[in-house]
Amino acid sequence: MTRRVLVPMDDSEPARAALEHALSVFPNDEVAVVHVVDELEAGYGGRPPVTTGGEADADEPDFFADVRSIAAERDRTVETAVIEGTSAEAILEHAREADVDQIVMGSEGRSGVSRMLLGSVAEAVTRQASVPVTIVP
Repeated sequence: MTRRVLVPMDDSEPARAALEHALSVFPNDEVAVVHVVDELEAGYGGRPPVTTGGEADADEPDFFADVRSIAAERDRTVETAVIEGTSAEAILEHAREADVDQIVMGSEGRSGVSRMLLGSVAEAVTRQASVPVTIVP
């Protein structure tokens, strides 16, 4: 039975480590990468969600090219999506809607004042997820 593994992604080393971990530990499962455009950080002019089946999209973050490259090095493809919302809530909602079996995420993405003010996304996801969560340092 193929599992669906969700990897929340930003442009940080812990997120890249989480992707590499997911691709290694779940070699026969579907891996989906999601990037959250956080409305608290982006302000009020948001943009609609964008989903791609692994090919570049004009609205996707630049680091999705790295995501596809990391997957290709392992002869894998990944599904990618850009969603809007508050990070932890958006990740949890996407996990529910996509019927995810496992979440693999980096231990931290934001740093400094942003992390102190907004809290730890990894901690919030771990506490509220209805599926197992693996935190990769």
